[in-house]
Amino acid sequence: MCGIVAYIGQKEAYPIIVKGLKRLEYRGYDSSGIALQGNNSINIYKKQGKVVNLEEFTENLDRSGTVGIGHTRWATHGEPNDVNAHPHYSEDKDLAIIHNGIIENYDSLKHQLLSKGYTFRSETDTEVLCYLIDDIRKNTGAKLGESVRMALQQVVGAYAIVIMSKDEPNKLIAARKSSPLVVGIGKEGDFYLASDATPIIEYTKQVVYLADEEIAVIKRGSELKLYGIDDVEKTPYIQELELHLEAIEKGGYEHFMLKEIHEQPRSIEDCFRGRLNASEGRVSLGGIKEYEEKIINANRVIMIACGTSWHACLVGEYLFEDLARINVEVEYASEFRYRNPIIGENDIVIAISQSGETADTLAALELAKSKGATILGICNVVGSSISRITDAGSYTHAGPEIGVASTKAFTAQVTVLTLMALSLAKQKNAINESKYRAMLSGLEVIPQKVQQVLEKNSEMEFIASQYQSASNALYLGRGSSFPVALEGALKLKEISYIHAEGYPAAEMKHGPIALIDEEMPVFVIATKGTSYEKVVSNIQEVKARKGKIIAIVTEGDTQVKEIADHTVEIPETDEHLVPLLATIPFQLLSYHIAVMRECNVDQPRNLAKSVTVE
Repeated sequence: MCGIVAYIGQKEAYPIIVKGLKRLEYRGYDSSGIALQGNNSINIYKKQGKVVNLEEFTENLDRSGTVGIGHTRWATHGEPNDVNAHPHYSEDKDLAIIHNGIIENYDSLKHQLLSKGYTFRSETDTEVLCYLIDDIRKNTGAKLGESVRMALQQVVGAYAIVIMSKDEPNKLIAARKSSPLVVGIGKEGDFYLASDATPIIEYTKQVVYLADEEIAVIKRGSELKLYGIDDVEKTPYIQELELHLEAIEKGGYEHFMLKEIHEQPRSIEDCFRGRLNASEGRVSLGGIKEYEEKIINANRVIMIACGTSWHACLVGEYLFEDLARINVEVEYASEFRYRNPIIGENDIVIAISQSGETADTLAALELAKSKGATILGICNVVGSSISRITDAGSYTHAGPEIGVASTKAFTAQVTVLTLMALSLAKQKNAINESKYRAMLSGLEVIPQKVQQVLEKNSEMEFIASQYQSASNALYLGRGSSFPVALEGALKLKEISYIHAEGYPAAEMKHGPIALIDEEMPVFVIATKGTSYEKVVSNIQEVKARKGKIIAIVTEGDTQVKEIADHTVEIPETDEHLVPLLATIPFQLLSYHIAVMRECNVDQPRNLAKSVTVE
């Protein structure tokens, strides 16, 4: 979950690395640090807190050097402080390392090194790895790259590392397993390394994504060399980045989250561009087209994910079952991987992840793959681990999402799942032509309807002002709106730190109704559809106990307006498509409440964007 940036070339490394760390700060902001290759020494500067603290700390220090490594940390082993911040030295300060991941057997390795007389400075697993590499280097006389390879053969866990040596000043060694790492190839013999492409795009579009257990030997002015952990040389596969610099900047918005909320009309349209043509009655997801028959005939279809992506899976479950009549099970990836699930060759496992690097989701896919299941993926980041491990899949094309609380990624994932459900329904003849055509037409105009909802921003800001001091909140929905209630509650928890829970509306009377009093805001999705009258009854139950009702309703609704404290109208649409509209007011509400409570919207406490550790 930490962010890695490194540079080797002819330019000054410090400004490149610091700018890169700022772009990766959504991956962790407990501390940051930088190591620069000096004259026969390595200078490490690190500071607790955000990258700006590091800049202030180094303002009057020697920041020269054309080789450097940098890191922004989300703490796993050892509390966030200056000592535990990365980079870490070897004991004699000949080596410096940065690391994203977890070394699971660090304790046993540490005891081995302690028995040899080593003294550790920090509480981190990363420092143990650095000492191990240094110990091998000294006892075998091996070069840095070979020492790294030998050390990693002893390591259990996940890692993306970059390491530099005082004795080999024109070289960086990088390696990865289960944590992302990309190498950018410059035009002047220089190289850029990062956890994702955002720090690289300003300098080059030529990149190599390291695969699991690959080690990169990077020499200034030389060609990139790749080796497996078995020491077999590999040919680097160079890809062209499709990312554009303006996509990772705020573009005049106060926060990335607000920008990304407002990007949803475009991101949804980008998601179905080339895949949907309502006038021709066509849906085509090229990535999974050849697997449609297999999905239809599968014993089971299992969707796995974490967090917001898990909520998208729940929407997908409703869509697949109602439209295509295909049974779907939805699993938390973190539970699935440890439950010894019954999986066979006739099962389909679909993984959903914004980053394509979520550790638990990747591990769950590996498990499913080992049991012979067909594994498919839906993710946003081209070249990510999920896109490489799966048999097939679809990109969401939502563009980079920098805000830690996911917004446009959720609606993009739901859009892809809707396209999949409709395509499967058509293939299976589970949907009649008129309904199919109506759904396609409805989906095609969703971007314009999302824009209409975004124009209610001032309404949501006012409602936020009324409930910014709440201690608790309930979110209720039925059918495919239930996952939207879960997602709305998660957003409020993530960025405003208000305790919130989402429930199926009918379940409220089975416990949560005990919490309702005149201080409790209850957010309800009460749009027109098969469950409308039932939801109205649930609202009346809340009002009978003096709860405050904030309802998302269909334009022109009068029945709910008579009993709710606040209503927010969204355009009428097919009830299968309501999640794409109803989630927008909840995103805006959470955003405004967080701003009013002076919370850090883009970087909420204790969270990081891409959860690449267990």
